[in-house]
Amino acid sequence: MPASNPDRMTIIKAALSAARMSTYEAATSTAGAEALELYVWNARMSAAFLGPLHICEVVLRNCAANAIEAVYGPRWPWSPGFETSLPHPQAGYSPKFDLQIVRHKHSVTGGVISDLKFAFWQQLFTRRHDHRIWNNHLFQVMPGSQAGCEVRSIVKAVYADLETIRRLRNRIAHHEPIFHRDLAREFDLIAALIGQTCPTTAGWMRYHYETDIRTLLSTRP
Repeated sequence: MPASNPDRMTIIKAALSAARMSTYEAATSTAGAEALELYVWNARMSAAFLGPLHICEVVLRNCAANAIEAVYGPRWPWSPGFETSLPHPQAGYSPKFDLQIVRHKHSVTGGVISDLKFAFWQQLFTRRHDHRIWNNHLFQVMPGSQAGCEVRSIVKAVYADLETIRRLRNRIAHHEPIFHRDLAREFDLIAALIGQTCPTTAGWMRYHYETDIRTLLSTRP
């Protein structure tokens, strides 16, 4: 059912809230149907990204978990050595506290892996873990990484890419606008990150999602 009727538009915009719609009205320079069309497009694009984001997060956390296991063993969530290696900042997100909370809810490593926050996995790609984990295991768990590059530069780039993906993921999760983002580049970034761990999986992801995303991008109001 289109929202072209003025009374219908008023009702819908009130249900979504004036504050939320103001972003779309500013982007389209109108309080008419175009703003609602952009809202629908934004929702459809957000839905289209859920699959690629899901695959990227699962692949990257399994990759990181494999690297941790190579150093601390299959029961790494309960390893005192691994726990000691984690930062515990006084403010903000604490990987150590996250691990302590999550591991009390599970008896097997797989449960811990699936329950830890995205930020936990991102924080593993920091300099403090280069010596313990990445210097010896990066190219084993991320064989698609660019040959000839230093471990530090690859780990730093992965962290930065994960930050971009985390921000996109959070905006989608909170139903916020993403229409202003460079979504074509971010889709390619997601595929490239997956490809660093498994090029075959990256190609499979592109096969199933790229056409829909490119088509939606071409129809942005």
